[in-house]
Amino acid sequence: MTAISPIVEAGAVRRDRVLKALSVGARCALPIYILLTLGFLAPLLAVVAYSFATPRGFDVFRTFTLANYAEIFNPANTVWMSFAWSLALAAMVVVILAIIAYPIAYGLARTFGRWSGLVSLLFVFPLFVSENIRLYGWVLFFIKGGVLDGTLRAAGAGSGPDVLFTVGATLFGMVYVYLPFMLFPITLGLSTVPRDLIEAGRDMGATRLQIWREIELPLAMPGILIGMLLTFVLAVGAVAEAKILGGQSIIVITHDIEIAFTYAQNWPLGSALAVLLMIVVGALTLVGIARVDLDRILGRR
Repeated sequence: MTAISPIVEAGAVRRDRVLKALSVGARCALPIYILLTLGFLAPLLAVVAYSFATPRGFDVFRTFTLANYAEIFNPANTVWMSFAWSLALAAMVVVILAIIAYPIAYGLARTFGRWSGLVSLLFVFPLFVSENIRLYGWVLFFIKGGVLDGTLRAAGAGSGPDVLFTVGATLFGMVYVYLPFMLFPITLGLSTVPRDLIEAGRDMGATRLQIWREIELPLAMPGILIGMLLTFVLAVGAVAEAKILGGQSIIVITHDIEIAFTYAQNWPLGSALAVLLMIVVGALTLVGIARVDLDRILGRR
């Protein structure tokens, strides 16, 4: 017992120090907890509460009804077309951007060398300009009598195609806006692939395709999945592209939510739509996160 006592005492002292450190850490983090509660959790709870209020009423926390959700699930309601358009456009944007961004990310991670910083700056610089301003710039480019149409007429090629205010224009705007959000996570994923493994694969006689399929793609997949997930979440909530470039040729779910909260003054219905959108996006996000190894990306192992 005499030999064990110092060990027990040392363990008790160490435990007390750990508990004290945790207590100090919790007190220091209290402002962050308050900020997250007021800035994120409280508005979220308010939206959920409003979704169960009386339709077109503001008696939140005093009534409970499922009428708003019943209206959404009503077969005669066309809101599901908005959901379908939002999810379909987001999925198409993810696929297109994955194809476009991967070669650029590979160049940033492997081949551009000292020019990588300049190339990265070229993709980051548009983010310093308002999204709406950039989209209206594309309107001036595509509109009849605009840059594209005037250039083609000056070259004797006739008038330009009717690109503006179509689904294709909406898709183009989303691809343009969300390219950086796909590009840089993929670049991060590719930069974590050890070059020694690639050289070893070459020494063993593997072809370039085999190296890409067996080494580069699996190891870079966490970064690719993060880029896809981030792009999908942002694209589902996009509304400016459909309004400015698409001319509301299609109605996305975020537009329906905006109309419910503004012109219709039906906050409970808008809240119910927002809750359903959060559930769908949250479920897809959890599925994506479950397939991502953040510890390896952050270099923890």
